[in-house]
Amino acid sequence: MIMFKLETINANLWYGDKQALKDISIGIDPFTVTAFIGPSGCGKSTLLRCFSRMNDLIENTVIKGQFLLDRDDIYADLDVYELRKKIGMVFQKPNPFPKTIFDNVAYGLRIVGEKNKTVIKDKVELSLKNAALWDEVNGILNKSALSLSGGQQQRLCIARTLAIEPTVVLMDEPASALDPISTAKIEDLVYELKKKFTIVIVTHNMQQAARISNKTAFFYLGELIEYDNTDKIFTNPEKERTRNYVTGRFG
Repeated sequence: MIMFKLETINANLWYGDKQALKDISIGIDPFTVTAFIGPSGCGKSTLLRCFSRMNDLIENTVIKGQFLLDRDDIYADLDVYELRKKIGMVFQKPNPFPKTIFDNVAYGLRIVGEKNKTVIKDKVELSLKNAALWDEVNGILNKSALSLSGGQQQRLCIARTLAIEPTVVLMDEPASALDPISTAKIEDLVYELKKKFTIVIVTHNMQQAARISNKTAFFYLGELIEYDNTDKIFTNPEKERTRNYVTGRFG
């Protein structure tokens, strides 16, 4: 049997009377970058948030079906505290805390109970290196994170996510608010991170999906239309709706 890192089986979600996900079944391979694409309101960010149980915070949300992490049911077998240690989330806009660069990265470590200062120091350094930010900030770790550029702040948020050593990193349009140079750095970073983490990224930028992902899933009106190797999705999709979207005929 294929061992997926993340998997959904007949996943459905309603916000009140509106059904946002319709019978989604998808398996995410480990140590890959999987891109979710589709027009606004198609369900891609909703599905991403289901994996980290962010939709628990939204009133009148009903979720049915299975959401699995290493075959454990995310909603039945794992409490939120344990889940958040295994699945990290990076949001569309950089959201550093009003703390020092060091304390931003160390925050999660302290929350999970790490008290050894040497361990914290070493993990902060490693996380900043993994986020391709260490060379830019190693001399200013006591400076406010808010003094960094937008692109640096986003990589800092990625470092903060990596510090608690999750196995999965979810990214919801992590470069959409950044300039082209910062976007390129984030893309290079994502490509490198898949060697150590399983990454799922939501993006409106189809060129970005084509550049950095191994697999791509196309969503439309809450349905998973097509899911395959990225090259196939962009050069020889099976479904007409996929073809129309990736060639710019709608979206």
